[in-house]
Amino acid sequence: MSAVAPATPRQRDRALEVLVDRSLEPIVDMVGWSAAAGCYEVASADGAVRFRRDAGAPGGFAIETVTGRNPLAVQDQTRFVGLEAERAGVHPNRHHNSYPNAFEQFAQVFDHPSAPDLCVIHSASHHWADQGGHLGEHGSLGVVQARAPFVVAGAGAPRLGMADIACRLVDVAPTTLQLLGTGGDHGDPSLDADGSVVEALVGQPGRARHLIGILWDGTNANVLYDLAARGQAPNVARLIGEGTACRYGALASLPSVTLANHTTILTGSHPGHHGILHNAWIDRSTGAQVVTNSPATWATSMQWLKPGVRTMHHAARRVRSGTTASINEPCDAGADYSTFALVRAGEAPAAPPGPDDLPDATERFVRPSKDYRWASRADHTAVEQFCRLWAGTDGDPPVFTWVNFTLTDAAFHEGGPYSEMAASAVRDSDARLGRILDAVERRGVWDECAFFLVADHGMEESDPTVGGDWDAALADAGVPVRDEGYGFLYLGAS
Repeated sequence: MSAVAPATPRQRDRALEVLVDRSLEPIVDMVGWSAAAGCYEVASADGAVRFRRDAGAPGGFAIETVTGRNPLAVQDQTRFVGLEAERAGVHPNRHHNSYPNAFEQFAQVFDHPSAPDLCVIHSASHHWADQGGHLGEHGSLGVVQARAPFVVAGAGAPRLGMADIACRLVDVAPTTLQLLGTGGDHGDPSLDADGSVVEALVGQPGRARHLIGILWDGTNANVLYDLAARGQAPNVARLIGEGTACRYGALASLPSVTLANHTTILTGSHPGHHGILHNAWIDRSTGAQVVTNSPATWATSMQWLKPGVRTMHHAARRVRSGTTASINEPCDAGADYSTFALVRAGEAPAAPPGPDDLPDATERFVRPSKDYRWASRADHTAVEQFCRLWAGTDGDPPVFTWVNFTLTDAAFHEGGPYSEMAASAVRDSDARLGRILDAVERRGVWDECAFFLVADHGMEESDPTVGGDWDAALADAGVPVRDEGYGFLYLGAS
C-alpha cells in the first residue's frame, strides 16, 4: 500500500454529482468536505452552504455563501424531545430534522490528518440492508441519532431532577471532573480539550472523593427517561431523583458511532482532535485501513490516540490522589486497572456463566439472540469486576471508576429503540446498575461518591423500506472510492 493523497477537485465534483442527485435523496441526507484549511462546504439535493472558521463570529464560524436551501440551517437541540414527540416525528426528512452544532461537527472531522475526502451523512430513515441492516441506527448528525442521555448524581451534584439542560459529550469530562476538584495545586481537570464545564450540573465543586462513570452504549435518551419515569428503571430513576438529568441530552460528536464517542467522553475532545476518528478509516500516510471498534482490535485501539491527549484517568489523579479503573472499555489510556490491559497481558477475565445461570438477563431474548446473549455475559462480567474492585479492604476505592455496558446497543440495534427488546435491555442494565450502587453502599462511602450515567450516541428507528447503497451508485458512475465506517469516502484510493 502507499500514501493516499487528497482527492482532486475533479474527483470530488464527480462524486458529489452522484451523491446529491435526487435519486439518492432517500438515503443521502448531505455531504461535507473541506477544500482548504479552515473552510468547509456541505451540500444536499436542494442546497449548499460554505462556511469558515472565524474566532470573532458567533460559535466561531462564519457563513460565506448559501446556495438554495441551507442544509445546516436548523441546529435546535430541543427538537424531538420526549418520547411522544420523537415517535410523532419518526423518520424525519432533512427539512424537519435538526443538526445541532453542525459547523463545529463537520470542521473537527477535517482537522484529522486522515480525514476523508467526503463525509456522507445518511438520512434518518436509511436502513442499512446491504450491510446487515438494523432496525435501530446511528452515525449521523441528526439530533435523535446524536442525542445521548446524561445524568449526574451524588456528592456535589445539584438535585434538579429532570432539567431543561442541553450539552455535548465533549462537556462530560470537564463537568464531572469538577465534582472531584477544581484544580489548584492538583492541576486543572479540564483536559485542555474541546469541552467546557456545564455549570448547572456542578453544585459543589470538589465535594466528591470518588467519581463513578457508567456508559450504556447506544441508548436512546427519550426511551430511557420514559422507562425511568414509568418505574421500569428504578435505579436510573434513583440517580435522577438524587441528581440532575439533561432533558435535551448530551450531543455526540460526528460521526455518532461507538469508539469515536467513547473516547470523546473520556477525553473531552472531538474525534478529529483525539485521534480515534471513526470505527474504521484510512491512514493516509500508509494507505492502510484502520479498524478500532472490533473484538480483534479493542485491546490495542488506543495506539491511535494522538500523542499528548489525556483521559479522565490522567486528570482524576491530578485532582485527587489515588488509583483509577477502566472496566470493559477500549479507551483505557491512563487507567491503573483495565480489563483490556489484562487482555493485552494474556490474562483475560474468567468466563461468565451461561444463559441458564446468568443473573439479570431476560431469557426471552438472551436465548434466541446471539448479540443479546453475548452482551449480557460481557455486562455481567463488568459488574463482577466492579464489585471485586470495590470490595477490597485495603486502601481506598478508585478515585475514578469507569464501566462500559454493551447490552443496550445490541438490543436497540436489533429490535429498534421502541421495541420490547430495547426495554428489556434497559431493565436488565438497570438491575446491573443496582448491583453497582449496592457495592458502593456496602463499602460505606456512598456520601463521598459522585455518579454519572451517559451513552455514546443515540439510536433512531430506521425504515426497512428505505434501503440502498451510495457506493453502488458511485461504482455505476465509474467513481473509484473506498468507503470506511460507511460514510467516510476516500476518492481514488484502492
